[in-house]
Amino acid sequence: LKMICLCAFPGDLFSQLMRTDPSTIKGAEALMLGEMLTLPQNFGNIFLGETFSCYISVHNDSTKVVKDILVKADLQTSSQRLSLSASNSAVTELKPECCIDDVIHHEVKEIGTHILVCAVSYTTQFGEKLYFRKFFKFQVLKPLDVKTKFYNAETDEVFLEAQIQNITTSPMFMEKVSLEPSIMYNVTELNTVESGEEGESTFGKMSYLQPMDTRQYLYCLKPKPEYAEKAGVIKGVTVIGKLDIVWKTNLGERGRLQTSQLQRMAPGYGDIRLSLEMIPDTVNLEEPFDIICKITNCSERTMDLVLEMCNTRSVHWCGVSGRQLGKVGPSAFLSLPLKLLSSVQGLQSISGLRLTDTFLKRTYEYDDIAQVCVVCPFMNES
Repeated sequence: LKMICLCAFPGDLFSQLMRTDPSTIKGAEALMLGEMLTLPQNFGNIFLGETFSCYISVHNDSTKVVKDILVKADLQTSSQRLSLSASNSAVTELKPECCIDDVIHHEVKEIGTHILVCAVSYTTQFGEKLYFRKFFKFQVLKPLDVKTKFYNAETDEVFLEAQIQNITTSPMFMEKVSLEPSIMYNVTELNTVESGEEGESTFGKMSYLQPMDTRQYLYCLKPKPEYAEKAGVIKGVTVIGKLDIVWKTNLGERGRLQTSQLQRMAPGYGDIRLSLEMIPDTVNLEEPFDIICKITNCSERTMDLVLEMCNTRSVHWCGVSGRQLGKVGPSAFLSLPLKLLSSVQGLQSISGLRLTDTFLKRTYEYDDIAQVCVVCPFMNES
């Protein structure tokens, strides 16, 4: 008996020969069919997330009939041994010049050395039981380098930037890059530009990622309404979701990777969190303007709060300082409208709010809450 294995993924040796041959058209190594069928003892490389496909054929080269033929194919990795055989039952007999064929598929989920172990056992016409094996080794490499950055906004929104780099030697067609959020968040993709009725991708119409090139994908995660008002819950949430990446290479071979759950550093709000619900972008010099502050009790106890407003060199508060805000329970909040004006032009920082918990006699200071652009209304009249 003779065994033949044909594996459907690019062979590095063939690719290198095609690239270095001066008579070969540039880029032909990514298009030729010969690259897709290789039969060395060392297959070459395959990338994590791709599907390893192999055609196995056992051929009877003798002039005699053999019986009870059993073909097994196992894949040995650094951590486990997987059975890839489509059938574990033996073939009753195999006549001369006939063959047994099998096609196996396996989605590669580990990095490192993989060994395909093909074993054949059979019985001769004289009742002698024979057995032989063949080993085929290949490396599984990482196709993409993924880096993430998080930004925690004051409005409980989380912005995620995902940097994806193609670290293979061939171009990739990026079929899909999406973020599957955790149960507490809704996600909005920020990778399109409004153009007519349909949005246009920020990467253009041809979504190809060249070798060693990097793209930045941006997503905005917003707490679901049922969790948005639970300050203590959102404060401690670190799991954001996971990225799902699908690509195609060469003649349309598809690969897919999912990252593990992405973790952010939970923002530290302390006992009281002060955020802005409304603030104008631009205000007029020496004219009062309104803002709305949101005060949230992030502790596990009730607070009795007093508000003090301290003027700065450029920003002046309008109203009574030292007023009682009342009791605020755990995870509860209150909206606080305030009025102020600026006596200096330019980009001014809003500072000078003080909250005192009368129960513990503890004061919380809030400076540089936000910034507004102060302009002179008379400059444009001329």
